[in-house]
Amino acid sequence: MADFVRVAEATELTDPGKTLIEVDGDLVALFRVNGQFYAIDDVCTHDGGPLVEGELIDYKIACPRHGAKFDIRTGAALTMPALRGTRSHDVKIEEGGVWVRLRSGYATDGPSAHAAAAPATHASDALASEPSLPGIASGQPSHASSGTADVAEATAQSPSGPSGPSSQRLSEELIYEMLKAVKDPELFVNIVDLGLIYGVTFAPAADAADKQHVAIDMTMTSPACPAGPQLIADTKRAVGGHGDVSAVEVRIVMDPPWTPDRMTDAARDQLGIF
Repeated sequence: MADFVRVAEATELTDPGKTLIEVDGDLVALFRVNGQFYAIDDVCTHDGGPLVEGELIDYKIACPRHGAKFDIRTGAALTMPALRGTRSHDVKIEEGGVWVRLRSGYATDGPSAHAAAAPATHASDALASEPSLPGIASGQPSHASSGTADVAEATAQSPSGPSGPSSQRLSEELIYEMLKAVKDPELFVNIVDLGLIYGVTFAPAADAADKQHVAIDMTMTSPACPAGPQLIADTKRAVGGHGDVSAVEVRIVMDPPWTPDRMTDAARDQLGIF
């Protein structure tokens, strides 16, 4: 077992407060709440976000990227999109100083306690393990095909008669409704409610005077989102089935970056983010 390391003076941290420290080469988020000190790895297990930069509310820290919450006392993941906890560490106060000893285990109780392997220790390690867009995501979750299945099912069930989407007049509102069939394969929330769609534009098709070229500006929850290629393909499939659509172009936009504020209340309820 590692030894305790003196990392700060007890008086340096406000109550409540948080700061980033380094212990034996690992980045650790140190917290002080109600007179007690706590330490967990400074990494969100969803995509490697720096937890110490998030909002601290009571004993919960929220990842600044996607809003996943962790218990600072145990490291447990409390809300989606985090599927597993982060590592917590031993803390003691001695001779006016704060001492931290690294642990080797990870908290696993959370929205999906049966999730697979432990996360990377550093945010850079977590991001490096994920492929960038475009391309096939080698680290994609085993249930990633569910989004495609949802699109296929919605397409099969959509009526083609007078009231069906394929026969309705093409409009931005209709495109958004069609895109609700596309779900993030990791979060199981549609991309419209997640706030991934930044805009929809139309232009006359070059190869057919009576059809439209549809361009969709879409973002990802993170630049290295492993579900990106699938979401792009599902988006094209969901919209391309309309009779007035000649082609669908998906343009990935990362500025402004996605934040949890873009999610609808329905998405927040589904993910347990309040």
